[in-house]
Amino acid sequence: MPASKALLSPTSSRPIPLFLAPSWTNASLLLRLQRRYISSAPPRRAQHTKGSSSNSDSETDSAQASTPPPPSSTPKKPSAPLTKEQEAYLDSALRVNQAGELAATLIYAAQTPPLSRSHPHLRPLLEHMHAQEAGHLKTFNALLAKHRIRPTALTPVWSIAASGLGWATGLMGREAAMACTEAVETEIGGHYNGQVRELLRWKREREAEDTERGEGEGEGEGGLGEELEGLLGEVRRIRDEELEHLDTAVGEDAKEARGYPVLTAVVRGGCRGAIWLSERV
Repeated sequence: MPASKALLSPTSSRPIPLFLAPSWTNASLLLRLQRRYISSAPPRRAQHTKGSSSNSDSETDSAQASTPPPPSSTPKKPSAPLTKEQEAYLDSALRVNQAGELAATLIYAAQTPPLSRSHPHLRPLLEHMHAQEAGHLKTFNALLAKHRIRPTALTPVWSIAASGLGWATGLMGREAAMACTEAVETEIGGHYNGQVRELLRWKREREAEDTERGEGEGEGEGGLGEELEGLLGEVRRIRDEELEHLDTAVGEDAKEARGYPVLTAVVRGGCRGAIWLSERV
């Protein structure tokens, strides 16, 4: 029968409608024939239109455009090496700075207990100045370790002298303690100013050399180099904080201390002697 032939043909172009199947046909046979037809049909190919291709290309282009280009870094010109005289100057300067900050820390630590008992309102001020001095000491300790510069051999002597000076002026009263601070910070401030002037002189000399060679344009370090510029900035910052302590001491009646001229002369003379010895020993 034609109907049965259409039913059993595996190459029929259309699926077999179930309502045309004879009533005596087993349902499972129909299901098997349908599965066989489906498996023999050729697979459908995915259609790519011109628009979809351009979209994918545009997405790729946009992804590439969104990727930032690698940063272009221009190598910095290395700074000129230090001369033997400059190395010796920095060694002695940093050694003195570390010794001076250690002494200042010990002076404030010794002054704080007696002054806090007699003048409780001074405790926050003394603690603030002590914290700044401790920060300065930490900076110069790190620089000594980094550049392998030995501390002064007189550190034990300066430690005892600074603690004794702090206790003595603290017991003498607020004005005497502030006169001591004024004297110490005057010498230390002048010492740091000398270092700033020396570093600026090196900077001018190197800028002049760079200009003669035609290499001065575009150099961010201005001839000193990154490390020396950083040191110059640190010395300026610490100097300004020391001078702030000096102004605070004057504002707290340092000049009203009993025997002010003699006291400040002795303290300043001791500071100058300690600086001179620490540069050499």
